[in-house]
Amino acid sequence: MSAETEALSEQIKQSVALLRRHLDWDVATTRLAELNHRVEDPDLWNDADAAQKLMRERTTLANQIEGVQRIESEVEGTLELVELAEMEGDESLVQDAVQTLRAIAEDVRKREIESLLSGEADSNDCYVEVNAGAGGTEAQDWAEMLLRMYTRWAEQHGYKVTFIEGSEGEQAGIKSATIQVSGANAYGWLKTEAGVHRLVRISPFDAAARRQTSFASVWVYPVVDDSIEIDINDSDLRVDTFRASGAGGQHVNKTDSAIRITHIPTGIVVACQTDRSQHRNRAKAMEMLRARMYEAELQKRETAAAQTEASKTDIGWGHQIRSYVLAPYQLVKDLRTGVEKGNPGAVLDGALDDFMSASLAQSVGATRSEASASAQ
Repeated sequence: MSAETEALSEQIKQSVALLRRHLDWDVATTRLAELNHRVEDPDLWNDADAAQKLMRERTTLANQIEGVQRIESEVEGTLELVELAEMEGDESLVQDAVQTLRAIAEDVRKREIESLLSGEADSNDCYVEVNAGAGGTEAQDWAEMLLRMYTRWAEQHGYKVTFIEGSEGEQAGIKSATIQVSGANAYGWLKTEAGVHRLVRISPFDAAARRQTSFASVWVYPVVDDSIEIDINDSDLRVDTFRASGAGGQHVNKTDSAIRITHIPTGIVVACQTDRSQHRNRAKAMEMLRARMYEAELQKRETAAAQTEASKTDIGWGHQIRSYVLAPYQLVKDLRTGVEKGNPGAVLDGALDDFMSASLAQSVGATRSEASASAQ
């Protein structure tokens, strides 16, 4: 077989092994058999909500398992066709088969990434909160650049972005801001961005044009619905009102309609100024507080909780997840996965998919090399 055929075959083999590992194949097939048996129970639909939940789980699991089986069958058949075509010297048929392998490789790559978005809240909308670190105007300008980066990424992927609240910097940029990103798997993708981000550049605010290092933190938490119960006692809350300000456009007004809520036992603080109505801002802020508390519970249950919390301790040296260097050279490097990009401009304009995919793969504890080893 040609070098390309062998390379495609090996690539697909590694991806399929990763899919099987992530699914926990034996457990998944046993669970599907159990669900298929329960579907035959005539009493299933006595509880319509439970039945619909079961059917959704069955459909998702069946699609995942059947998809892997179909890919394995297609690859086996295509490789046999390649060998036969090469024996007969039919170059046209060989090229058709190689094209089929390319299509299978692309299909399995998409399935591989989608398989990583299976966490409890991955399919939810989310809030993205950006805070400037120490450093005054430099850090505040960097925080605004990050906010724009995530807004651009979201828009490029067809997500809806809603400004929730923000505090302008003293000369430029922002001290903090929160946006809501709405769309399928918004939290699943963006949760990988939580942590401290470091910028190195020639300062546009320094007359001597000296190189400066700035830090800003990103916090991501899922939007939760009423089906998730979060107990919050009113006596644990401190509610403050203030005048809306910052990058709110037509939503900003001159009355004390903005709301800040502090959950005293945990120290969690949320704010909302997106509406002219204080009542609606309070309702939104309570929704955000429930989301923050839910995200905190998710972190406790995830194996990566310790690393995630450590990355949020300080907005400064030793805690950053990614460095963006604009001078003296051009490089963006993720310090968790080692992924590098030599075009910071594109990254700051929203080209984040490679970073997110690598971080997702790392979060489930599987890499291509490990998948390859387990397949042998």
